[in-house]
Amino acid sequence: MIRRVLLSGTALALCLARPAHAQVPPPPTQDTNPRPTAAPADVASPDAILKTLYDVISGPAGQKRDWNRFRSIMAPYARLIPTAPRQDGGANLVVLGVEDYIQRAGPSLERDGFFEVEVSRTSESYGNIMHAFSTYESRRTADTKEKPFARGINSIQLLKDGARWWVVTIYWDAERPGNEIPARYLKPMPTR
Repeated sequence: MIRRVLLSGTALALCLARPAHAQVPPPPTQDTNPRPTAAPADVASPDAILKTLYDVISGPAGQKRDWNRFRSIMAPYARLIPTAPRQDGGANLVVLGVEDYIQRAGPSLERDGFFEVEVSRTSESYGNIMHAFSTYESRRTADTKEKPFARGINSIQLLKDGARWWVVTIYWDAERPGNEIPARYLKPMPTR
């Protein structure tokens, strides 16, 4: 009986946020595999790891992505959490582990072509943690003059373990009518 009451804060929030008829998605794959060694330049700074994150998922149609490079920047137990808008204006969560994301998103990224670039960032940090609100634009080609087919904000949490940076969580929502990106999250990126 006591076990039923002792829900984690996140589990409790999900239970309270969902209507009684909604099904809770299965938990993400527990990813305990050792990570491939990251290139030191990929994880040397927040700027470097975020650049690597966008670079590694981007590429033309037919090009395989370097998923080991992707794995190398992701912390063990890292989560990728897209929101799924509902008809009532709210949203649900889709919680993915690293391998879940690679299996679900990888084939379409490689088949259709996908280039995502960071166009603005607002960051806060304290000690060994950093949060970045990273505004993105997505296109099918590398041509930045092409109109993006999607825009949104990635809420990215990073950890510095003393030697390097890791991506802990990527939680995102896409722009759509009624959910436009506020101007404060569209400020041009400084030259880095």
